[in-house]
Amino acid sequence: MSKITPQLWHLIWESTLQTLEMVSLSTLFAVVLGLPLGILLAITSPESQGGLRPKPALNEVLSRIVNILRSFPFIILIILLFPLSRLIVGTAIGTKSTIVPLSIAAAPFVARLVETSLKEVDPGVVQAAKTMGSTNPQIVFKVLLPEALPSLIAGLTLTIINLIGYSAMAGAVGGGGLGDLAIRYGYQRFRTDVLMVAVVIILVLVEVIQFVGNKISANMMAKR
Repeated sequence: MSKITPQLWHLIWESTLQTLEMVSLSTLFAVVLGLPLGILLAITSPESQGGLRPKPALNEVLSRIVNILRSFPFIILIILLFPLSRLIVGTAIGTKSTIVPLSIAAAPFVARLVETSLKEVDPGVVQAAKTMGSTNPQIVFKVLLPEALPSLIAGLTLTIINLIGYSAMAGAVGGGGLGDLAIRYGYQRFRTDVLMVAVVIILVLVEVIQFVGNKISANMMAKR
């Protein structure tokens, strides 16, 4: 087995940075898309906290859309979104193009996590806010979201970890990052050492993110 050359280590470093770029930006866009959708799912649900704005028909439509998007295998979703990626970033391959399907794949997952977290808030807190004359937007942003924050942080941690896995799968279709490195240099060129390095880096990223997310969530719970 040949040694990993300095040039190859540089490529590994670049691939790691690409993975971090894909995951960080797609997490941001997934939250931007998924957070409002999750709030809407929670407040329009027939089991809405404190009866904020129950709209069963709208909730059913939104829920179906979220379920459909979540049911797509990610590798198929990437292929289906090639035209959209090309339209937005000008190419269907590479790191930047992968951010588009990553964001769309994670957004419904974020929406469900937000919905679940908001529904777990004590209804008594919502009722108390309504009694004091708070409007629905005030209840959402000053009561529900702050109360659900530890759960939301835990959900965000899970989202980031899933996106790391998705970004690795994107390497199968030229998505860049550690997944692309593992396939092109590890698997196709029979470099088991490169493949193992890529896997170890992914595992370390997952462990670090899980540890940090757990600590932040636990600290928030302890301050209550």
